[in-house]
Amino acid sequence: MSLLADSNTHVREVLNVVNHQLTTRPTSQSVAQSWARCINEFQLDPSRFVTPPVLTQYELSARREALGDLIACSKLEMTTLYQQLADPELAVVLVDAGGAIVHQVSSVPFAEAVAEDGFRVGALWSEREAGTNGMGTCLAERDCIAVCQHEHFYPRYTSLTCSAAPIFDDSGEIAGVLDVTSRSKLLQQHSLVLVGMSRQMIENRLLDARYRHANMIHFHSRPEFVGTLHGGKLAVADDSTVLAANRSALFQLGFRSLSELRGRRIEEAFNASLEDMIARSIRGSFHPVTVYSANATNRFFLVAQTSQNNSGRVARVLGSEAPAPRNSAPEKRPPAPKLDEIAHLEFGDPRMASQIQLAARVIQRKIPIVLRGQTGTGKEVFAQALHSISPHAGGPFVPVNCASLPENLIESELFGYRAGAFTGAQREGRRGKIVQANGGTLFLDEIGDMPLVLQARLLRVIEEHEVTPLGAETTVKVNFQLISASHRNLLELVHSGQFREDLYYRLKGVELNLPPLRERLDKLPLIHHLLANETDDPPELSPQAEHALLSYAWPGNIRQLRHVLQMAIALSDGEPIGCEDLPPEITQRAPGGDMPTALGLATADMDAHLTEDADISALNAIQLNERETVLSLLDEHRWNVSNVAKALGISRNTLYRKMRRLHIRLSHEGSPSDGMPLDLDA
Repeated sequence: MSLLADSNTHVREVLNVVNHQLTTRPTSQSVAQSWARCINEFQLDPSRFVTPPVLTQYELSARREALGDLIACSKLEMTTLYQQLADPELAVVLVDAGGAIVHQVSSVPFAEAVAEDGFRVGALWSEREAGTNGMGTCLAERDCIAVCQHEHFYPRYTSLTCSAAPIFDDSGEIAGVLDVTSRSKLLQQHSLVLVGMSRQMIENRLLDARYRHANMIHFHSRPEFVGTLHGGKLAVADDSTVLAANRSALFQLGFRSLSELRGRRIEEAFNASLEDMIARSIRGSFHPVTVYSANATNRFFLVAQTSQNNSGRVARVLGSEAPAPRNSAPEKRPPAPKLDEIAHLEFGDPRMASQIQLAARVIQRKIPIVLRGQTGTGKEVFAQALHSISPHAGGPFVPVNCASLPENLIESELFGYRAGAFTGAQREGRRGKIVQANGGTLFLDEIGDMPLVLQARLLRVIEEHEVTPLGAETTVKVNFQLISASHRNLLELVHSGQFREDLYYRLKGVELNLPPLRERLDKLPLIHHLLANETDDPPELSPQAEHALLSYAWPGNIRQLRHVLQMAIALSDGEPIGCEDLPPEITQRAPGGDMPTALGLATADMDAHLTEDADISALNAIQLNERETVLSLLDEHRWNVSNVAKALGISRNTLYRKMRRLHIRLSHEGSPSDGMPLDLDA
């Protein structure tokens, strides 16, 4: 179908829905109401596209100044969300209450492409100006919403999918909207959930920023949720009157709006005074204490903190520092990141550079870090580099691979044991890895493989800063920087019940994504760096060998590259490295005589699972991006089609059809790698 015909079809669909006539597509009530507003209230015509107006620089500066605290509270969360979604074909944007885009995080190519359609900082995307869209319709509905492709009002925007969530301020009014707009069909399965969680974190940060001089009360009916984004938060004045609350607090206390709670004394919510709650929290080393609602029907777990510097409070909520006494001096600003000391991690790749800069900032705050990347991307090397610039650099770096240890040994390895704790134990007992990391950095590699029962014990260690060895009755105080790593998506493990949600939020102060080697733009400088590290007189590369190394897909990432270069140095015997010094899978040619490319993934071990149609020139840019995403997911899940389909939220048959359309074929289509029956026509 031509673009014009598709556009006309979309216009008829919008008009039919608004006029209550027969339609061909199911349309949600929110979208149908939005289309009706656009036509009846705003007098818009879906067949006459008008580019959204753009504010002048003066007008934009004025709006940004008015939202200074919201933008400041949103920037880190927006960057983190962008890194979590890890797709260059999307943008994370912040919109003010009038629909103006005031901040945007995206790749430069994507920003330039969508700017032609009016999607840019300063543009107005309310429904009145841009029709039905994620940002504008979210403002109108005052609720989270996803607007997918043909749900947009104008045909011009039907290639986009938007996931948006309103950000409410301490008065219960909409301060802005957090939105993810994408041209990829694959990333929207989880993006609305992630946007919603990021929105909650921004709201909590905004509450902290606006009431940094108030006393803060964190509470929940379950102790493990105190201090998390699910927890209730109250800002209380020194005279015990409530100043502000987040939405979780209002819900748990049974209030419909802040106006019902603001100005009341805290004793009207809990059966304890502010002074009593603060004193009990201090005596309990800021572990949750038990209180009851004012009518003594509901039990809560609570931590009360005195007024203090906002950054200090955030750090303590994350469990990374011991609380300071009341009226303590503001904590010193952390030293500037020592970027020069970790610059060896990248050689010109912009994604790696952005991850390094973000990591260098948060490590100074002792915030827990999760590294995510495929096997062999250098997660432990990255963690060691972060340790070297962290406040705990003077202490030990203690790595633990949770996947390589037998389940029955992980507990004793992590927590240690006293002498004679069990049969076969060392006579003098053993310090666990957690105690060994005291004063330094604990690196938990493949944290997603940790058994659930030990996840509960680890959570307790992180919250209480103390560990009890097996068979011991006394605890040992510990203080360390925590860095975790996994090649798996921890949030998906949470949703499937394989990973504790409360531990996930304790671990993930920030998540960093290390790109696979095949996607890095600095492969050649990296190759030369690895060669120089292997020998004082590194050999040169022949043009053919260099081309082969740059064209190969590297499923084993940097680890595989290092091993290949070590072998090549040995075989070349001081001469320039040629193709004859490289493994056959690196130098083998495709049927057409060309070197294998990163997109083709033409490797010996992958050929058992994947064959490619030689010509993919018929695919458009969106399909090529979708193809890359599917290939990445297949690689991440070791070509288990059932697991990939589950990750995408689609059926296996739908995934098989998608793979066939994108020229991704299993070598034996009648016998897929996960052993399940195949029905391409289902």
